[in-house]
Amino acid sequence: MLLSQIEAFLTVAERRSVSAAAGVLYVTQPALTTRIKNLERELGIDLFVRTSRGMRLTAEGRAFRPHAQRALQSLAAGRELLRERREGRVGELIVGAAPAISTYVLPLVLRSFQASFPNVHLIVRTGHSEDVLELLLREQVQIGLVRDLPHPAVTSTPLYEDEIVLVVHPEHRLAGETSIAVQELGDERLILFDRTSSYFVLTSAFFREAGVVPRGVMELDNVDATKKMVEHGLGIAFLPYTAVREELADGSLREVAIEGYEPVRRPIVALRRRDAVVPEDLVAGLLGAVDRDQLER
Repeated sequence: MLLSQIEAFLTVAERRSVSAAAGVLYVTQPALTTRIKNLERELGIDLFVRTSRGMRLTAEGRAFRPHAQRALQSLAAGRELLRERREGRVGELIVGAAPAISTYVLPLVLRSFQASFPNVHLIVRTGHSEDVLELLLREQVQIGLVRDLPHPAVTSTPLYEDEIVLVVHPEHRLAGETSIAVQELGDERLILFDRTSSYFVLTSAFFREAGVVPRGVMELDNVDATKKMVEHGLGIAFLPYTAVREELADGSLREVAIEGYEPVRRPIVALRRRDAVVPEDLVAGLLGAVDRDQLER
């Protein structure tokens, strides 16, 4: 049963005339008649009776008509759905993100994205940048928001630079200083988080290169817990600016600069497989929702 046969049947039923239906469908009358006869042959039943007043549906034709209409409507809806998916207005987007990005950046991005694409189903998977890259390579996510990890199978789009800042409790002895000498950190308890993260590596490398050994070290497994420890005056920490920008703004944490040291900045990028097929509108919408002015200083 062909779509052209269903269209022919419904058009003749509506117009009650082969010639009129042929004009609507831009086919010849013999071609339209052949479509109807082939449909009747396939169904094993007559659908029309030819009368002096034109084509009239048989009882079987009347019974078949609503099913034919629903079939045509369903196919039209399918075509529209595919068009919307092609244009990125509906569908599914699976995003992978590193922990600090998924917690402090992605909510802002997705709020803006969903305002423009309300019918797109979003799935977010989190993991360290290396884990997200692996998910991307296995096609388990479509876009990865991570620190820059070069790989020949992926393309990288810069999003923003994540600055690592030293933060202390507002009543800490260093809180009122414009800047401090790096040696002063030797008297402090340092709070580190997640040995497997790049932040841990960067912080450890900073102290090693500065030749400073903190008085004590507390290790935690996530950024939020680390931030809370600092807010309760239990130590100092190097944290991503995106994770503490609200606390710095409301005064619940204070940033301390270190003399002679430029802040460490990590490029955050969007990774995609080179051979991936993702609607460009969805990609542009997600990347366009990243507000660098909010995330950088």
